[in-house]
Amino acid sequence: MTIQSIDPTTGTVIKTYVELDDQAVQDLLVRAHGAYGLHRRTSYKERAKKMIGVADYLDSHKDDLARIATQEMGKTLASSIAEVEKCADLCRFYADKAEGFLKDQPIDIGASQSYVRYLPIGIVLAVMPWNFPYWQAFRFAVPALMAGNVGVLKHASNVPGCAMAIEDAFKKGGFDNHEFQSALIGSSKVEAVIKDDRVRAVTLTGSEGAGRAVAAQAGKALKKTVLELGGSDPFIIMPSADIEKTLDLAVNGRVQNNGQTCIAAKRFIIHEDVYDLYKAKLIERFNALKVGDPIQDDTDVGPLSMKAIRDELHEQVQQSIKQGAIRLCGAEPMEQAGWFYRPGLLENIDPDNIAYSEELFGPVGLLFKVSSIDEAITVANDTRFGLGSVICSQDEGEIELAINHIDAGLTTVNGNVASHPALPFGGVKSSGYGRELSSDGIREFVNIKTIVVR
Repeated sequence: MTIQSIDPTTGTVIKTYVELDDQAVQDLLVRAHGAYGLHRRTSYKERAKKMIGVADYLDSHKDDLARIATQEMGKTLASSIAEVEKCADLCRFYADKAEGFLKDQPIDIGASQSYVRYLPIGIVLAVMPWNFPYWQAFRFAVPALMAGNVGVLKHASNVPGCAMAIEDAFKKGGFDNHEFQSALIGSSKVEAVIKDDRVRAVTLTGSEGAGRAVAAQAGKALKKTVLELGGSDPFIIMPSADIEKTLDLAVNGRVQNNGQTCIAAKRFIIHEDVYDLYKAKLIERFNALKVGDPIQDDTDVGPLSMKAIRDELHEQVQQSIKQGAIRLCGAEPMEQAGWFYRPGLLENIDPDNIAYSEELFGPVGLLFKVSSIDEAITVANDTRFGLGSVICSQDEGEIELAINHIDAGLTTVNGNVASHPALPFGGVKSSGYGRELSSDGIREFVNIKTIVVR
């Protein structure tokens, strides 16, 4: 079987790769297991030195790396460069903080000594998506390697160039003994890797369906999992919000990464006192967005990553309109080469509408009118997802209600949701479980070992 890298701007094949056969996968796991036996014995200082080397490599090669991502999945070049830079920052963060995050924790129980020690567990398999092809992979790999584990990446099949570039970055940075490897395999081979006794844990970022499948497979094998899945994030706008700032946040929050991110602002829940004002201004802003070649500096929105993704999004839009939604602007394929989709807005979305319950993974925003903060929170929570959320308000009471009662892993006040190395990241309900980043993330895949000396 072959794996193709296809340019979503033109629909042309960039490069064809050969999928690893079963023997090649076994050879890869043999290398990973051997690497773990050596890597777990290295000091934090040694790991940190190598991780700084990875960061330096990313910084010095960011333009080339960014171009690979843009060519393979269509995000703007500027956002690809920013993504590589963020990965370099992550490397430096954990190089500095990992030892402190995992230092022994003394607990007095009256014994001579008693403490908790955090020890590595082995091979961590990561099944990662295409929408942030570098950041998602580094978000798992950096803390895993700093904890003494080794990583195997099964990347999305439409970004094989990024997958190999990530492996090369770790090698060039100093992890040159198979501590991190990319496995070019299809989804049909993942279950066998999960079942392998040498693999101790699995992390997945992706769709709800993929998360359920991997969690079931890992559960049968009694393997620890962390899942970061879909989202239908609410973006609440109350009358006291700063209008221009909130408009900027709303538009950027919906179309960032071409609208293809789990933490995008997908549902604009707007108080009735300002609903008409925001609707008119959002339509104006969306119509002004420039859709085009993601390499060009003045492009706001590039193509969707795959033809199938674009077609699925448009099918959802058409079905929602048949069920009563009103198209305010855009929300349709563009008549040109590549997989471009015009950013758009829908309103009049009832609970029975497909757009009410499903995640729209592209640059289409949904508008809801509410009469109070309590109703806004009720609408925000009326979803099976619970990843990120936003409240735009200057009223401290409204803000506190949103923070305490929106059922999500993250709430941002007067700003868009974004991940940061120092803060835990993850969701609740069908948006997954477990946390990445910060001290919480690095402790997900370690043996939290209790030591008692009598």
